[in-house]
Amino acid sequence: MRTHVTIIGAGLGGLTLARVLHVHGIPVTVHEAEASPAARAQGGMLDIHEHNGQPALAAAGLTEEFRALVLPGREASRALAPDGTVLYEEPDDGTGGRPEVLRGELRRILLDSLPPGTVRWGRKADRVRALGDGRHEVTFADGGSVTTSLLVGADGAWSRVRPLLSGAVPAYTGTSFVETYLFDAGIRHPAAAKAVGDGAMFALAPGKGIQAHRETGGILHTYVALRRSLDWFAGVDFTDAAAAAARIAAEFDGWAPELTALITDGETPPVLRPLHTLPGGHRWDRVPGVTLLGDAAHLMIPNGEGANLAMYDGAELGKALAAHPDDTEAALTAFEEAMFARSTAEYADAAQLHELMFGDDTPHGLIAMFTGAGAGPTS
Repeated sequence: MRTHVTIIGAGLGGLTLARVLHVHGIPVTVHEAEASPAARAQGGMLDIHEHNGQPALAAAGLTEEFRALVLPGREASRALAPDGTVLYEEPDDGTGGRPEVLRGELRRILLDSLPPGTVRWGRKADRVRALGDGRHEVTFADGGSVTTSLLVGADGAWSRVRPLLSGAVPAYTGTSFVETYLFDAGIRHPAAAKAVGDGAMFALAPGKGIQAHRETGGILHTYVALRRSLDWFAGVDFTDAAAAAARIAAEFDGWAPELTALITDGETPPVLRPLHTLPGGHRWDRVPGVTLLGDAAHLMIPNGEGANLAMYDGAELGKALAAHPDDTEAALTAFEEAMFARSTAEYADAAQLHELMFGDDTPHGLIAMFTGAGAGPTS
């Protein structure tokens, strides 16, 4: 009888693992802290890459469903100077290898592909302890618990499962994002909509930037980046949306009004997203009966790879368990060694991209990377 797999976390990585296990007839249960699939917004656009995200979805048997979600034209990108001048522009000619989809829709097709009851909602992991012989007990905030001989932590940056394997904790990078939205932008915010263009837009200066993406239905989704301490952000009253937006916008004094409007005209309260990472090259010694994937294993600076890596981790772990039905430890060993190697390489690329975006030479080094005139991340 195949070992029942217990997954903590119903993000894209955990759900991809669950789906691949289901395809191979391996029993699985996913425990998720959120109360339901609609408990919170699932974030914005994701570009799904040919070398990791797309193979993961193929392993899950969901390529056709994924292709139906792709939003045409969203691979377009442009760089603007702070005064609004276009410095670089790349249209979406349909030949790119990173089609864009909404994260929430991608999660939906994964959820829909699983048998009813696979995901147990409202199950927030509160405590995890080893019982010996590769078995672990997870106790949930609702007082329930589960004992398993194969536990997978797919529970993100602040993983409850990680301490079983590693003492590493995420550290603040020195940069935070502030997230805002504009709705019906073509009609209500035409100047900002024109500045963003058809896909992604970034306007960068050393230590800061305004990045936005056009989503569906005239939605502009903005991430404002600021290299500031957590104490500095603690001095911003995010409970007062207008005051917070004004304070963040003040850091871009003198920038084009169509760019600062992405902050000041926001139609949802600005949300602070501090960026944390695990140490580069994070790894652990093999511990029987448990492993990690996605941000729980290799949290890094955002570089467009996080969701792709999580899904690829899930697919590769599912395939490894299917390939070693009588030797779970061999499967986990093979999976972890490959994951450590690829995540270490991606960590270095992410750090390099972050410096290109917010370092002293921005945006020129980043544009040189896009145009092939300079070295850049390898993935």
